[in-house]
Amino acid sequence: MGRAQGRTSRTRRTAAGRGRLVAVVAVGALVAAAAPAAQADDRRGSRGATMTLVATTDLHGNLRDWDYFTGAPTAAGAEQGLARAASAIAEVRADRGPRSVLLVDNGDTIQGTPLTYVAARGSATSAPVTESGEEHPMATALNALGYDAAVLGNHEFNYGLDLLGRYEDDLDAPLLGGNVTDVATGEPAFAPWTIQRVRPAGGGALVDVGVVGLTTPGSQVWDRQNVEGRLAFGDMVEAAQRHVADVRAAGADVVVVLSHSGRSGPSSYDPSLPAENASDAIATQVPGVDVVVVGHSHQRGPETWLDSQATPGKKVLVTQPYRYGASVTATDLRLERTRAAQWRVVGADVEELRAGDFPEDPAFVDLVQPWHQRTLDYVSTVVATSATELTARDARWRDVPIMDFVHDVQRDVVAEGLAGTPDADLPVVSVAAPFRADAVFPAGEVTISDVAGLYIFDNTLQAVRMTGAQLHDYLEYSARYYAQVPPADPSDPASLNAGVTPDYNLDQLAGVTYDVDLARPVGDRIGELTIDGVVLGDDDEVVVAVNNYRRSGGGQFPHVATAPLVYDRQQDIRGLLIERAQETGSIDPADFAQENWRLVADGEPLFD
Repeated sequence: MGRAQGRTSRTRRTAAGRGRLVAVVAVGALVAAAAPAAQADDRRGSRGATMTLVATTDLHGNLRDWDYFTGAPTAAGAEQGLARAASAIAEVRADRGPRSVLLVDNGDTIQGTPLTYVAARGSATSAPVTESGEEHPMATALNALGYDAAVLGNHEFNYGLDLLGRYEDDLDAPLLGGNVTDVATGEPAFAPWTIQRVRPAGGGALVDVGVVGLTTPGSQVWDRQNVEGRLAFGDMVEAAQRHVADVRAAGADVVVVLSHSGRSGPSSYDPSLPAENASDAIATQVPGVDVVVVGHSHQRGPETWLDSQATPGKKVLVTQPYRYGASVTATDLRLERTRAAQWRVVGADVEELRAGDFPEDPAFVDLVQPWHQRTLDYVSTVVATSATELTARDARWRDVPIMDFVHDVQRDVVAEGLAGTPDADLPVVSVAAPFRADAVFPAGEVTISDVAGLYIFDNTLQAVRMTGAQLHDYLEYSARYYAQVPPADPSDPASLNAGVTPDYNLDQLAGVTYDVDLARPVGDRIGELTIDGVVLGDDDEVVVAVNNYRRSGGGQFPHVATAPLVYDRQQDIRGLLIERAQETGSIDPADFAQENWRLVADGEPLFD
């Protein structure tokens, strides 16, 4: 496959894993092949100049502006995808000059769409890239656009370290992770930083740009089964203090930190672990930082200036492009030459380029078309016939059959797996959350895309042993999602959302019957729990089928992260749902739907 854009060489130095410093040749994409020859030894020039930092983040496998769940482009006003971003990047390079542009990606790149799932897991007609020898499609895309550096996101660990290693090997740019260490050796598992040489617009000496990469430590929680005993994740601020000093000592004029982390706020896991959202702290507490590129939180925030506490009088730019390639940030850094013959940042102008303002780049589309078509073939595969339409539209307010399909599969798989074990006689309870309100199984043919649209995350199935009292606490925590009634109006279900909990943390249970009384305050909403009409006592034990994200502590639900693990075969839940549909050939709510929970107010149902 050909390159989407021309390329030119750029010299860089990268601090490698295992503590080595290596010199390599980086490549930066060009809009046109013709460009002035680089003069690496030219340290002369004007006292003022500019260079441009272009950033993407949280691409999550969105190469095309295409929704594989609906089988159509994204809606007008919600355009996204790297194919559109490619056109924006080309425009910036044409306008500023290709040698003056540094292109970076801020992580969460190789997971998130059926395309990346097929690359990682394979399909009926293709093997995973770890077996086929094919280049990872996201590496192909980033290489074609000439990315200069990238950082690990937490979702890079979802498919295991073998797949991640393949992506790292395929990627031309250094994949940075300055706070990730190899448990066996205690040495860096990934390069912590790289120095890229950029020719400033307006002429003058080359600019040495140090790029430090850091990732949220939450991966040790969310992907524990993939990293435990192999990788350790340190505090991002402490790592930044070390590596920014190192990259400055190595000669960096400008320092950019790629922070796959939210700006600030509480962690979604045990607060005794290093903070999940540390970007603002890096910007304000670490000396020597000029720009922090933010990700992870899927927010849009092209330009925020923070006062450095480490260097009084200095302001640090914090910039966050929008997720899925929905926008690109282009930051023109204004530079001034110091008496010490070094560049320093004296200001910046930030432009957010939105995907909807650019067409998909035709050459890029051609490049990724084979993977796009392979994914279309995969998601269009019919797996079963549904007796009636099943929708998740009301799943946040009612016990709906489409969610019971998930519960039924999880309970059956765990019960079968526990046969012959000491826990075989315990009741099995299932936990699941309504990920997408627009998920639907149509009446008639159900495809893989329909099932994937219901279960959008790459979670695996696990099970733990919990007591009745612990399960009660768990449900009370989940019920924080809802506002108290009154004043909420049951005729408007959306008013019942208190607005503090995302839908993926609204856990619902099957295998146990309960009411959620919204007339009562948070923490006192769940009454008796019963199983087959018998009250579940505080000391009674049950097996709880749950996904690995929740069992590892994601969402900070009580007890589940410390409960004894009784089942874990690394089975992909989405794959289990697809297998059930294929095995039975039909999806009929009469076979699995049971209404076992409801919303009430003072004991009276809110909905019929």
